[in-house]
Amino acid sequence: MPLRPPPPLPKVAVMRLYGITGWKDQGKTTLVTSLVQHFTAQGLKVSTIKHAHHAFDIDHPGRDSHRHREAGASEVILASRKRFALMHELRDEAEWELPELLTKLAPVDLVLIEGFKDTPHPKIEVYREDKGRPPLALEYDSIRAVAGAAPGHTLTQPVFPLDHITAIADFILEDTI
Repeated sequence: MPLRPPPPLPKVAVMRLYGITGWKDQGKTTLVTSLVQHFTAQGLKVSTIKHAHHAFDIDHPGRDSHRHREAGASEVILASRKRFALMHELRDEAEWELPELLTKLAPVDLVLIEGFKDTPHPKIEVYREDKGRPPLALEYDSIRAVAGAAPGHTLTQPVFPLDHITAIADFILEDTI
């Protein structure tokens, strides 16, 4: 019996990437969740990556998956019929950079990235002047627009009211082509 040729490799979609950045407590997560709702209502498949500056855990001491990690497993997948979570222990490894993290995502139409202000992907800054810090857009070329208010600062980037989700979403899609 002749051997069948292997099936062709699946075509991997080019994923659009766009960041939402800003100082702490500016409203980044609120904007990201509003954008996810907007884009998914338009039929786009969206994933997100959120950078945390602190230690976090999605597992609980005493649970089987936690015991697997504590025993030394490099990766643990916790799976059910509703979802799965992959936990990768860095142990003594350096923090993964954004390109490495992106390899863990299945292909989607758009990846919204919260945080990662120092990476070169295009971003919108969420800015509230009442928080007392200057806009990051003054120093980061990767910030293409500002959502919020920037009176008192001269910016070259477009400024959108924070609640104009459709205008912000349209800008993101036009800027990622």
